Amino acid sequence: MEIPEGLGGKIFKGCGCLSIGFVLMIILVVVIGICYDDEETDEKKEGQKIEQVEKNDSIVVNEPLQGDPYKELDELIGLDQVKEEVRSLANFVKIQKQREKNGLKTPKMSFHLVFTGSPGTGKTTVARIVARIYKDLGVLKKGHMVETDRSGLVANYVGQTATKTNAIVDSALNGVLFIDEAYALVPDNKNNDYGQEAISTLLKRMEDDRDKLVVIVAGYTKEMKRFIDSNPGLQSRFNRYINFPDYSSGELCDIFNMYARNNQYTLTSDAQRYLKTRLDSAVRHKDRNFGNARYARNVFEKSIQRQANRLSKEKNPTAKQLSELTASDIREAFNK
Repeated sequence: MEIPEGLGGKIFKGCGCLSIGFVLMIILVVVIGICYDDEETDEKKEGQKIEQVEKNDSIVVNEPLQGDPYKELDELIGLDQVKEEVRSLANFVKIQKQREKNGLKTPKMSFHLVFTGSPGTGKTTVARIVARIYKDLGVLKKGHMVETDRSGLVANYVGQTATKTNAIVDSALNGVLFIDEAYALVPDNKNNDYGQEAISTLLKRMEDDRDKLVVIVAGYTKEMKRFIDSNPGLQSRFNRYINFPDYSSGELCDIFNMYARNNQYTLTSDAQRYLKTRLDSAVRHKDRNFGNARYARNVFEKSIQRQANRLSKEKNPTAKQLSELTASDIREAFNK
């Protein structure tokens, strides 16, 4: 049998007399292998695209946790008005879903939200809880949350911002896209800025994927109003606001003690009094950059570092000593 030049010819040239069936079988194996390689290459490309999204420092993907999101909401320190508004939103969605099942008319619902408030007031934490509530109510299939900011959406060159924004939206489908400091997409100096391209791309995706995408934008109250007012499309899609107030000094004490309790530390009575005094002062003299819960967490982390420095001089510290924070530990944490 004469074998033609080409894929089969090069492989079998000089092999002698072979049955046609055998030759066809070998050629089939080779073709399947090539197709498999192409498929594997496509999978690798897709994997690389996902990997690029996950590795970007400005993007955080939060998979939905197990447990009752309403219980977690109730356990948050402070935020009474926020909790009430989230439950009210959940009640509305629940009833509209039930009306829909019973063949009753339901108003067009927008599940997108604007969270306003200072840093460290619980906006990101509550957004994660809302994502899980939406999943439980059937609004979203997965309920994960993708966190990003301007740097995760806007590129440095013409034509790249839409691609970058679309990639982030793709990763958030069936979940929540949380954009922190969203007003940075509309800077005061709008010349040669690609933020508007990101907004236009986002608005189109919010419309095209309205059944599988929820967007929550967050930031300072005044700046967020400027952001929403900058584009009629934003105004029409974001009509529900939830404000996150600053924490009181008492609530910051509770947050500090929560970190201590969760990490098996206790405070002496003197330490508790000193903590309250210093947090009272911090709240009285705070500026717009005050970190709220982050501030309390930072003080806690510095306090246990001071305790470690103090106990390092002890040869065999007791379990009580290892778990106890003193007024001096707290004092040095504030003064550092």
